[in-house]
Amino acid sequence: MAERVEQEEIFSQVLRAGRRTYFFDVRSTKADDYYLTITESKKFTHDDGSYHYQKHKIYLYKEDFTDFQEMLKKATDFIVEEKGAEVISERHQKDYKKDEAVEEKTTESFTDVSFEDI
Repeated sequence: MAERVEQEEIFSQVLRAGRRTYFFDVRSTKADDYYLTITESKKFTHDDGSYHYQKHKIYLYKEDFTDFQEMLKKATDFIVEEKGAEVISERHQKDYKKDEAVEEKTTESFTDVSFEDI
């Protein structure tokens, strides 16, 4: 069985975004033309401290560049126009720190209800 071998990287850019990392890699085809791979890599940590990465990859060829750029611009412009450029979710802020302490839940604030009351 023949194994698929990734072509040599010609150019590479890395964007680190919290637990996500994006890789933009230019590679060469067998015909010596170029194409782009965009890889999203997410780090997942298990309760025991071990971790794994989940990766998703897009292959983008030159014949699709113009349409892809146009659609990406339309989609990102729509988001900014509709919701603004400010990031709403706290966990996506650059200075966000996950709370290590978990709040204990107590029953003090609950009302005792009997089935006879219903």
